[in-house]
Amino acid sequence: SSDLTPQFENDDVKVWKTVIMPNAPLTMHTHDHPRVIVALSGGTMKVVNEDGSSETHRWDTGQAYWLPLEEGRKRHADANLGAKPIEVMVVELKNAAGK
Repeated sequence: SSDLTPQFENDDVKVWKTVIMPNAPLTMHTHDHPRVIVALSGGTMKVVNEDGSSETHRWDTGQAYWLPLEEGRKRHADANLGAKPIEVMVVELKNAAGK
């Protein structure tokens, strides 16, 4: 499971903190806006696409990452491949063009 903690939201951004537990069930979802992810406690994430393909992302603690809109629009699920929870701050950019 993942634990979502809303931080704040305005007309431009929505920010939440999420904890992705190891060995959690996968929930397919999409995102409507590009996002910036800041790893508070990093790890290795596997992104499983609906068509069965997957890719692995390494998120290092203290680093920020850009997740473009086209990536978020594909139906996918996130899996934490490590033994410890991954904690990230997510900044969703509501008005970004998406590139």
